[in-house]
Amino acid sequence: MDMHGCEIMSIQSSQDVVFVRQKVRQFAVKLGFSLVDQTKIVTAASELARNTLDYGGGGTVKLEGLQDGMRHGLRLVFEDSGPGIPDIELALKDGYTTGGGLGMGLSGARRLVNEFEIVSRVGEGTRVKIIKWK
Repeated sequence: MDMHGCEIMSIQSSQDVVFVRQKVRQFAVKLGFSLVDQTKIVTAASELARNTLDYGGGGTVKLEGLQDGMRHGLRLVFEDSGPGIPDIELALKDGYTTGGGLGMGLSGARRLVNEFEIVSRVGEGTRVKIIKWK
């Protein structure tokens, strides 16, 4: 799998969440994503960036353009060193929230992308990797 560009961004404030959204859209446009797919990946990125900030206490996102044969994609890896998620299955259920939101962040992000992987260790942090293929 070839990669087309890579960028790591810090997520420490609400302004950073906005910057992540903008950069993800730029990558998606550059890769030729349709408007619908741009919206899906930007929405998923926004949810995960917000979770990284609100629940993980801040962290990073790595953006990578991918090429696998004739198809192009965008991989985003969000990482934090926060408290971790004790029950990932529960956290992925629609409507589950620990923060008073709608509980659609993780499950919603998972539905918007082609590949979704989450690893979390209590007391160590969380890593969420998503890929959207064109």
